[in-house]
Amino acid sequence: MATLWLIGMMGSGKTAVAPLVAARLDLPWYDTDREIEARSGRSLAALITEDEPGFRALERAEVARLAGRDAVVACGGGVVLDDATVTLMRETGRVIHLDASPVTLAARLGKGEGRPLLAEGVEAALLRIDRERAERYAAAAHAVVDAEDVEETVAERVVDAWNLSS
Repeated sequence: MATLWLIGMMGSGKTAVAPLVAARLDLPWYDTDREIEARSGRSLAALITEDEPGFRALERAEVARLAGRDAVVACGGGVVLDDATVTLMRETGRVIHLDASPVTLAARLGKGEGRPLLAEGVEAALLRIDRERAERYAAAAHAVVDAEDVEETVAERVVDAWNLSS
């Protein structure tokens, strides 16, 4: 076993799918954003708004803390922005990209409340972020899973991708 890292855009379903996958594989699961909030005592929105580079350092440290565990880890959408973090994830497990279209992401995120990166407007921000990160997601992932469907279906696809790579 090794760490199963879930990456993808905000709204791709990482946090919702992670516990479903973990239950199927009989593993614990973690969400890096939730872990960072718990450890720092601050909201993700505040951390990103006030000091995004500082937040990315916390994210890097959280990935290092979880690396190599037999666990499912839902990562923040921007985890792929740090090359060292991506390298660590790839070396300590399997990285699976949950891929959904910006239209689907926008529908799931609604008005994007509490998400500072969507302040310019949900659809415009998602299109911009998708353009900026698409190559990074592709380079980081060992496998890509279509995340357009309901969570249960996506979880089954993730388990299948995991089993194929093990």
